[in-house]
Formats: sequence, structure tokens, C-alpha cells
Amino acid sequence: MIYQFLATGFEDIEALAPLDIIRRAGLEITTVSITGDKTVFSAHGVGVVADALLEEVDLSGADMLVLPGGLPGSTNLDACEPLRQAILKHHAEGKPLAAICAAPMVYGHLGILEGVKATCYPGVQGELKGASYTAEIVTVDGQFITGRGPAAAMEFGYTIAEYFLGKDTVAPLREGMIYNQLLG
Repeated sequence: MIYQFLATGFEDIEALAPLDIIRRAGLEITTVSITGDKTVFSAHGVGVVADALLEEVDLSGADMLVLPGGLPGSTNLDACEPLRQAILKHHAEGKPLAAICAAPMVYGHLGILEGVKATCYPGVQGELKGASYTAEIVTVDGQFITGRGPAAAMEFGYTIAEYFLGKDTVAPLREGMIYNQLLG
């Protein structure tokens, strides 16, 4: 199971586009509110109903933890101590972690990006303690998948799906969603 965490002020497209792609790929992904309420409001005031509350889920069997960006969403994720502890445990077990836009700062603040190549929203790279900033749309390094920002949301979602299913399996999904035509 993949878990995606929603905090007040998350970036709409960075949460919903990857969620859509991951579900279309046939992978199980659960949205988790860290707010104590299942309805979480995005940076643009859109209310999204999460599948579960953080206090309701057992993350011990998680296959991947995903953090959408946005502000103040990323800082709210960073301030959530139960989530921070779950990330540290997940990292220590060598399991994959994904974050996009400003959210990779959570991993940087936890000190788990040491020696890792990572990308994030321009201007946030100073928060990626120990990482080598790539400025790529999406960067994959070891157990980390990081995305640069809103325009990277679809590629971020496809990359997560490819992590589990492989590029050949996800290629028809890219084609069916007309993504390849976008790239020319």
C-alpha cells in the first residue's frame, strides 16, 4: 500500500495528478489526512476528502510514503511529529519515499537526504540538507523519488507507478492519457 499525506495548504495538482495516475496504474494508494479531519483544504481552497486519518492507519506495512508539496502544506507536513517518526522508520527500513515541490524539505530537515540526488521547487534546495540538488523535473536516487513542482506532477506520478510496475507496464498508461503527445 502506498500512502499519500494531505496537510492544510497542499498543492492541488501535486496531490491529485499522482493519485489519479497511481490508481489508474492499478496500485493501491490511500490518502491520509494529518489534520484530524478527513476534509483537507488545498493551497487554493479546494476541499479534498481523505481516505483516512493519520491516527487510523498502520504505516508499518507501507510500501511507499508520498508527500505532495505546496505551502503551507509542506511546512505543515514537516511539523507533524507522528508523520516525521513514520518517515524515519520507513527510511531506516530501506523503503521508498517520494516528495514533490517544497515537500522534499521534510526529508532534508530529518537529515535523511545525505549523499542523495534530489530535486525540489526552486528556492527550496537550501532545505535539502546533505542532498545534491539536480533541478530535474523528477529525480530518482535509491529509495527517493523527488519532483520539482506543479508542472512535474504527472511525471512524478508516472515515475512512482514505474517504480513498482516498470516502464514497459506504465508505457500504455502514458500513451492512453495522451501524455507522450504533450512531450512531442
